[in-house]
Amino acid sequence: MPRPTDGPAEAAAHLAVCDHTHLFPGARCRVRGLPDPGAFAAGPAPVELALRFSDDVVTEAEVRTTDPAGPVLAVPEYTTGAGTTVAARTWLIREFARTGDEVELIIGGHASA
Repeated sequence: MPRPTDGPAEAAAHLAVCDHTHLFPGARCRVRGLPDPGAFAAGPAPVELALRFSDDVVTEAEVRTTDPAGPVLAVPEYTTGAGTTVAARTWLIREFARTGDEVELIIGGHASA
């Protein structure tokens, strides 16, 4: 799994803190440690993430920008802190919004099941 970081651009993955134990349309995750949050929000680029959910479960994920539907967040299967298995999903990213030195990803619908 990628190592989360708030540090340099050459690090393996950036930490993304999510408000819930799983993703759904309207869910939000805040990406930390991007070298230029404003530029990323305006023109997203592919990036590896370490998603940390509200139950402190961490899983790898990836922002992809070449999907025909637009930018997506690809998340592999993971298990919540309560033991629920969440299937792998690719989510459309509805919006990228700069919030201080972070970029908030607002999740749209499923790009694939």
